[in-house]
This record gives sequence, structure tokens and C-alpha cells, in this order.
Amino acid sequence: MKKIIPLVIAGLFFFGSAPAQDYVLPLWPENEIPNFIDTGEADVFDTSDIVRIRHVQIPDISIYLPSGRNATGKAVVVIPGGGYRVLAYDAGGSDIAKWLNSKGIAAIVLKYRLPHTGNNIVGHKSPLMDAKRAMRLARHHADQWDIDPRRVGVIGFSAGGHLASTLSTLFDYGDEGHPDPVERHSSRPDFSALVYPVISSDTTFWHRGSFRALLGENPPDELLLKYSTEKQIKEDTPPTILIHSADDTSVPVQNSITYFQALTEKDIPAEMHIYPYGGHGFSLAIGRGHLSTWPDRVIDWIFSLEVPEYDETTAISR
Repeated sequence: MKKIIPLVIAGLFFFGSAPAQDYVLPLWPENEIPNFIDTGEADVFDTSDIVRIRHVQIPDISIYLPSGRNATGKAVVVIPGGGYRVLAYDAGGSDIAKWLNSKGIAAIVLKYRLPHTGNNIVGHKSPLMDAKRAMRLARHHADQWDIDPRRVGVIGFSAGGHLASTLSTLFDYGDEGHPDPVERHSSRPDFSALVYPVISSDTTFWHRGSFRALLGENPPDELLLKYSTEKQIKEDTPPTILIHSADDTSVPVQNSITYFQALTEKDIPAEMHIYPYGGHGFSLAIGRGHLSTWPDRVIDWIFSLEVPEYDETTAISR
């Protein structure tokens, strides 16, 4: 039986069967956005070839649900890239969500705050805050959205892959005593898919633009270390699959390789597919030969994962 859930579209609430298309929920309660200054500005949209969003003001999630008949109980938070300066919202967001739905996987597309805009108190803190909140909301609404809270993963593209890897290494298990019930849930992804991700602050192969946008021109060494995510991997970092092309001149493939090596050193299940061509930003790679098979590899991998044990009293996946 299809569940009846509240839908929020343009600030209005509707009640009805969950649709195949998206609806939008704010990440944070009104007037309670952390690390935020209300500047009165608005999002800026560029739709010249793909949808790009600049100057994100109010972060939110768009929820895409498969039909009840096809739902598998799995869910993925989708994090678009854009160098931490824009969000490539359809190529790395809504298009990915629709593909996941076609495989019976719920998708939650994150519109996160960009660190260089004036509505942040401390710029680098906001993207991770928003990503953690998206994971918590997915688990908080698990019953309504027909999601298994033990099967909520993340996929990120380019700088969105960096944010996904940051979430996968700097998560927390929630605060049981928090007055906001959403904050009681774990922000740890149960699995992670990183597609041509920015990973390392090693200047021999880093993506300088992403790190400059995230941390500024001359960040202190401790911040460079914190956000060099291959150095933050620990025993409970989630299983990860990495997708990259060998000819990526924007974000060198060494970013994925170094993360994969760090995972295997910790005995964390990891899989990596390096394609000989594709460059950067190939999204679903439709019509691009062998490269277009990468989504199949990710789906095969997701469905191969064992379901982790889950403690419902603390919402912790282990």
C-alpha cells in the first residue's frame, strides 16, 4: 500500500501519494539554519546547457521516489559538483536521481550552500553541515519514503565527490539527547560512490580551484589536512566505489587512486573503475561507448553490499 506523505512545493504543503517526480523539503527549520547570515539574496540559475545554481541561499533537498512496486528500500543522497562555486544541478543531481529511481532506489538531491557566498559565517563549514543534515533527514523520513535506514548511501560528482568523501570520513553518529529529532540520527553513509572526485590537497595532483573555493587563498595546514579526505579515512568509513577516467586533466585520476589505496589499507571494502577516456564531468556518459557502462557498475556494486547491523535506539549503522 502506497504511503501518504506530506509534500512541500514552493513553501506549500500537499498530501497524497508519493510521486515519481521530485518534491522539495528545506534542510533546516525556518530561522534555524546554522552558520548562516540572511543577506536577502536569491539563488542564481544558469540554464545555458545544463542547470547551474550559483549563490545558494536556502539549502534544501529534492526527493525522488520510485514507484512502490519497484522500490528496493535503498536510498542515495546525490551531491552535485561544480568546484564549490556552482552546482551542476541536473548533470550531477536530478538526472542521476531519475536514473537511480529506474533501479528502484530513492534519491535525495542536495542543494547545499557554497562556501564563498556571503550568507556563510565560516564558509568551509556549511557544505558538510548541509550534507550531514541530508543524511539525517533521509533516515528520519525512512518510514514515510519506504527506505531502509541501514541502506542510505551517498554519491557525489567532482567537488560533490569531495563533499561525499568528507561526509564519509567526518560524519558523526548523532546526538541522542538533541531536542531536534532529526539530529538524533547518524550522518554516516552506509556506502559511498565517488565519481571523478576531488579528494586530496596534495599539490602535485589536487584540484586547486575547489580547495580555493572551499578554504580560501591561503588556508592553514590544519584545514588542508582536514579536507584531504584520503588522510581522514578510519575503520568505520563506509564501503566505497570510485569512478574516474585516466585522461581527466581537470581532476587527475590520482585523486581516486589515493583514496582507494587508503581504504584498502584500512581493510574497507572498495572497488574502482578507471576508464581510458572520458575527461571530466561526463555525468551519465550517454552515447559514449564503454564509458556509458559506469552506472551499471555502480548499481551492481550497491546491490552486492551486505546490509549492516542497525541499532534503532541510536540510529547508528555499523
